Amino acid sequence: MSALANKETPAIVAPAKPAAKILSFSGKQGSRIDFRRAALTALQNVVPPAVVLALVLLLWQALCSSADASLPSPHQVWQDSYDLIAFPFFNYGSQDIGLGWRVLVSLQRVAYGFGLAAVAGVIVGAIIGQSVWAMRGLDPIFQVLRTVPPLAWLPLSLAAFQDSNPSAIFVIFITSIWPVIINTAVGVRNIPQDYRNVAEVLRLNQLEFFWKIMLPSAAPYIFTGLRIGVGLSWLAIVAAEMLTGGVGIGFFIWDAWNSSRLPDIIVALAYIGIVGFALDKLVAALGKLVTRGAMAN
Repeated sequence: MSALANKETPAIVAPAKPAAKILSFSGKQGSRIDFRRAALTALQNVVPPAVVLALVLLLWQALCSSADASLPSPHQVWQDSYDLIAFPFFNYGSQDIGLGWRVLVSLQRVAYGFGLAAVAGVIVGAIIGQSVWAMRGLDPIFQVLRTVPPLAWLPLSLAAFQDSNPSAIFVIFITSIWPVIINTAVGVRNIPQDYRNVAEVLRLNQLEFFWKIMLPSAAPYIFTGLRIGVGLSWLAIVAAEMLTGGVGIGFFIWDAWNSSRLPDIIVALAYIGIVGFALDKLVAALGKLVTRGAMAN
């Protein structure tokens, strides 16, 4: 009995400690690899733009630091427009407000105009994409209309609405709807025939086919059009506000030009670029979420 116990004891006790060590080591190694990847990704995304920006600022400072320079240097912009940079949400009166509030006013108009363009563009594009003849007949017209500059629509909108705010919203709408229509129609035309056959077998009506087959299949094309459209919307509102007035970011630039405040214009341009970049990334992230990663950034 004792001999049998002596034989069985090593087989039960000996492997326990090495197995625990191996498990602990593999867990530490996995976390270390994840940390390295995260740090490397952050460095790749942050360091190159930061280096380029620093070089641009240094070159700009060197070219505009002389007394006879026609444009202000970065140091002068920081000194003259410090309040606009450090305090974007101050409010001292009707027109004496920070750029943060002005951007929000412009974004509100973009939300109305681009929202209407997105809904109408997807619906019209889906209808056109279902018909080959409609696609052939209307696509050249859409291609011509999408090349019309935003400000070219402004006189007609002012004549029609007799008010600056709905006119600016209409300019956003008419400028951004064309890429949404065109990309949606192309996406619908490229729906695989197998999906259409499944819809016929399941006897889906038009509304069910739209929600369950058409939208998921054409989503990458739709969000590509939405990304183009939101960029055009932001360009259109800045241009329209320069002529229609108000408290938006576009009118601020025009007013600063009339007052010879070049540093304020440069700060406003930085705001416009950052907000436009954020809008594009927001729509891209939404598209990636909806299409489950099928849409590239």
